[in-house]
Amino acid sequence: MTRKKIFISSVQNEFQQERRMIADYIRQDALLSIYFEPFLFEELPAQDKSAQEAYLEQAAHSDVYLLLMGEQYGYQDAAGISPTEREYDIATANHAYRIAFIKDVSRRDDKEDVFKSRIDKAVIRHTFRSYEELQSGVYASLVEYMLSRQLLRQGPFDASIHPEARIDDLDKDKIRWFVGVAREVRQFPLTYSEDNISQILHSLHLITEDGRVKNAALLLFAKDVQKWFVSATIKCAHFYGTKMTKPIASMQIYGGTVFEQVDMAVSFVMSRIDQRVGERIHSNQVDVTPELPAQAVREAIVNAVVHRDYTSTGSVQVMLFKDRLEIWNPGKLPQGMTIDKLRNLHSSRPVNPTLANPVYLTGYIEQMGTGTTDIIELCEKSGLRTPEFHQDEDFLIRIWRPENAGASLSTDHQTAHETDHQTAHEIDHMSEPIKRLIIAIKGDTKTREEIMNIMQLNHRENFRLTYLIPALKTGYIAMLYPDNPRRKGQAYYLTQKGLDVLKTE
Repeated sequence: MTRKKIFISSVQNEFQQERRMIADYIRQDALLSIYFEPFLFEELPAQDKSAQEAYLEQAAHSDVYLLLMGEQYGYQDAAGISPTEREYDIATANHAYRIAFIKDVSRRDDKEDVFKSRIDKAVIRHTFRSYEELQSGVYASLVEYMLSRQLLRQGPFDASIHPEARIDDLDKDKIRWFVGVAREVRQFPLTYSEDNISQILHSLHLITEDGRVKNAALLLFAKDVQKWFVSATIKCAHFYGTKMTKPIASMQIYGGTVFEQVDMAVSFVMSRIDQRVGERIHSNQVDVTPELPAQAVREAIVNAVVHRDYTSTGSVQVMLFKDRLEIWNPGKLPQGMTIDKLRNLHSSRPVNPTLANPVYLTGYIEQMGTGTTDIIELCEKSGLRTPEFHQDEDFLIRIWRPENAGASLSTDHQTAHETDHQTAHEIDHMSEPIKRLIIAIKGDTKTREEIMNIMQLNHRENFRLTYLIPALKTGYIAMLYPDNPRRKGQAYYLTQKGLDVLKTE
């Protein structure tokens, strides 16, 4: 099969790095590399023709014309037309499949603005603000091209259309939440209203031009995700020792959207590990630090959710042992990716890029391509052993706990008695507001608004000073995102200390 030629066009200097990265991405992706061969200015061999003539000839023979637009119009010939616009005209005249990616910028050259207005209604166009969004858009657009040309009978799972799902199967409140968080975290340009839900979904490549729903949209926003994908869950288990043996300390299966699954799985882990208590030096308050860095735990779980094989009947598994945390996800590493590459900075090639981009926009992924290196760095900074990565039938991330971790799970009766006695003593001296807060949160991760609604409280500052801060300082609760305390959508969960209080109620 002859691969389709993609002509990547832009003002040369403005998007030089992006064009190179997109070309490399297409050539390295397991699916796109089979069907496409990108063309770059820089790779054109020396020849008798002028550079401009050669570029136009390549544009004329391209199957897909991919245009990047930003601030600059670029060099103009004697007629006042830029090479980029000439290339666009040639591709149009030769009926190439045209896609424009327009960068969200504060200003444009006047002629670039005119050029943009000209193509607005003539080509498939998308807006991007970062390379991550550009990569996701390119992937989704090329998959749609392959499907429209019947090069594929069935697309990649996340980008595939679900034949039975409709936009009405998506939860408006979940979309509203997403837009609010994405605007806060990544300056997502669209605002929420029921009138522009389709526009929001289309900008994220979650629906087709005619409104058909893709699998990624269901995983992100469905009213009932497991109605569509039974195995799209996270199974969490906490073991007393270092092996998967009974009795099991606790076990939960979490469904819902990928966001909800991640939040609950992170809460499961963080509430069951030990908390390091600092010293009282300048006040009666002490710092409480979890034994495992919360960001590393979150990155590992998000990695499993975003990169898993959703065609598998298996679930993501999160298993907490006395000496380690293991996160398993069904599936293999992308083509060309190795365990060794994961230990160093590497290009971003998510297995499910249509799913990964909205997750990135909410801040659940800090930066594309850095997840595994961030996990390593965070653990080593915390004085922990270097995390391990393994690929067998499934993919495994192993994060080591500190030595002597998990002592609170000792089966020794005397230890249990002493722990219960200490807990009872602390509860007797606990303030009533903290008790109420613990009961309101129970075992689930909750936002400030959710907790206040349960407690029927309206005054935010009084809640913060009387309930939230004291519970955080004394180590009964913890933030889901401790590295970003003021993050929109910040949530709170009970530590093991807080869970112990519930046992006495």
